[in-house]
Amino acid sequence: MSRIPDERPLNPKPEIITELRRLLPAASVLATEAELAPYECDGLSAFQQRPLVVALPETVEQVQAIMRLCHRLEVPVVARGAGTGLSGGALPLADGVLLSLAKFNQIVGIDPANRSAVVQPGVRNLAISEAAAPHGLYYAPDPSSQIACSIGGNVAENSGGVHCLKYGLTVHNILKLKLVSVEGELFEVGSEALDSPGLDLLALMTGSEGMLGVIVEVTVKLLPKPERAQAVLASFDSVERAGAAVAEIIGAGIIPAGLEMMDNPAIRAAEAFVHAGYPVDAAAILICELDGFNAEVSVDVMRVRELLLGAGATDVRTATDDAERLRFWKGRKAAFPAVGRISPDYYCMDGTIPRRELGPVLNRIAELSAEYGLAVANVFHAGDGNLHPLILYDANNPGELEKAETLGGAILELCVEVGGTVTGEHGVGVEKLNQMCVQFNRAELTQMHAVKAAFDPKGLLNPGKAVPTLHRCAEFGAMHVHHGELRFPELPRF
Repeated sequence: MSRIPDERPLNPKPEIITELRRLLPAASVLATEAELAPYECDGLSAFQQRPLVVALPETVEQVQAIMRLCHRLEVPVVARGAGTGLSGGALPLADGVLLSLAKFNQIVGIDPANRSAVVQPGVRNLAISEAAAPHGLYYAPDPSSQIACSIGGNVAENSGGVHCLKYGLTVHNILKLKLVSVEGELFEVGSEALDSPGLDLLALMTGSEGMLGVIVEVTVKLLPKPERAQAVLASFDSVERAGAAVAEIIGAGIIPAGLEMMDNPAIRAAEAFVHAGYPVDAAAILICELDGFNAEVSVDVMRVRELLLGAGATDVRTATDDAERLRFWKGRKAAFPAVGRISPDYYCMDGTIPRRELGPVLNRIAELSAEYGLAVANVFHAGDGNLHPLILYDANNPGELEKAETLGGAILELCVEVGGTVTGEHGVGVEKLNQMCVQFNRAELTQMHAVKAAFDPKGLLNPGKAVPTLHRCAEFGAMHVHHGELRFPELPRF
């Protein structure tokens, strides 16, 4: 896998550093090797590249001035939030400006009557709910990294979380964005009303991975805290039965607030890390949370218990209080760092599949794991089919990282094969450019490039990310021949 954004010639212009120092305070322009080192990657540390310079503006006017300067000098810009992304979406460019929004960390205001909040992009996800709590409100999307990840990055990647099944992704929980264009103009998309006139540019911007504009303000929806929330933990002796149970719950018309699944390696790692009380001998567990009015939750919990037992659960436990419910979730939310304790390195994948394919896909992942000789721990949002296989490897062993990347690519292509997608919430970044060539045909990719060009004709905003060049896909297609046959022959190629 290429370790740099889609092939582009470098054109460093060191004069940009001098110009930036005229626009910003001296401490807000970082250019020495020591200063640049912390910015060389995001959460996907396998991809590393130090930027030419880092700019840390504090005002919208400064962001506008930076963008005007970069547009005039034709210097590429990569916007960065908290740096917790897992697809290399904030990977800097050696000849570009890394535009950090870290200082945009203020909650501008909370409007309890309209159940909304206006926040700057550097505000942490969890901080929104903490600020809204005195009003009996909260912000629903809750990525596992919510204690650290910022709302601007959540918008850029259209992040989800364990409660996205019932309450939706970021795109379903925001009302309006303020952005700065590549030319330095300030503009808004969306509306504080339920709908806005014209094309739905709010949805287009959400998940656009910093390719169309720089987010400087977000208006989010707030929801009232449910009267009651209760979690059920079910153990299974096979991942197939656990997958079938997910389909049974959704098929019965029950929409849990969260429905998460972990396989045995993930269970053992999480239990050793946080002592959540997980059954370490189970092949898989499901955590199902119901919320709403008290009477409604009581009925749904009993129905879910019956469905789980009918689907073959070997044990079903209902949290007796809120502390136990949070303990169930603590293990799930700590699963990624927990796996980091049992392996020198791990590679976190992100793809989606139809729920009906959960069992077969997990079995195929196990086969691929054996084929490549690398263990895989599976942690994922089972309710909406968003997989997060964690491939365990040791970067100190020559070739093992490359093997892990190849295995990850095979898992993503498996997702496409069964009718899914190559990303659910982590974004494409630089990590999944090759798999985008499998997901989309030439005409579709051409249209994506046309949208990009409409907002950024010079290709200065986060270039080389999210949408692969047609040349790259042609090369990848030529490499993807197995025993004289193309994989997925039904997909158009070029």
